[in-house]
Amino acid sequence: MGRYAGPKCRLCRRAEMKLFLKGARCITEKCSIARRPTPPGMVKRGRAKPTNYALQLSEKQKVKRMYGMLERQFKRFFNIANKSRGVTGRELIQLLERRLDNVIYRSLFASSRNQARQIVSHGFVFVNGKRVNIPSYIVASNESIEIKAKESVKQNIKDDIKVNSKERSVPVWIQADSAHLTIKIVRLPEKEDLVIAVNEQLIVELYSK
Repeated sequence: MGRYAGPKCRLCRRAEMKLFLKGARCITEKCSIARRPTPPGMVKRGRAKPTNYALQLSEKQKVKRMYGMLERQFKRFFNIANKSRGVTGRELIQLLERRLDNVIYRSLFASSRNQARQIVSHGFVFVNGKRVNIPSYIVASNESIEIKAKESVKQNIKDDIKVNSKERSVPVWIQADSAHLTIKIVRLPEKEDLVIAVNEQLIVELYSK
């Protein structure tokens, strides 16, 4: 599947907020948002008030880019959420947060979701004892995740954890053991567990047209 290969900082500037796509760089003075807070390609002048459609599209683009997904896959996740019995917006957020690459990132085992995606794709992640190399795999409550790799790879992940723990914390729905590189899904995530505020209702309204 294709991936966005352009500059990630440009995506943050387009969203006009930090999406934390480049790990530790996002909290330093090198952060593009800190240096150039204006959207790319725009002249510094007053802009008209955005339309409702523009707000909906912007919110969808922000969330899609935050999780590193392209339109086709994001739309598939929305369709799954829309067919569920629960509230569509809430179900969508849960599905996105339960992606395996996101769980690895949120457990501090990776500095960014892109790095977490590489850890999964390289076959280092085992769910309930079975190797899973699909980043979009949806974890379930009470599932156990373990990193199995060479000691050099494990040590690199542990070094990243020490750095990441100074910047972020593990959400309450995840129980992570940094010493043994294991993860336990305690419960399903909720919107309140998100670090970046998301108005999922705007996304629902956009796709419902």
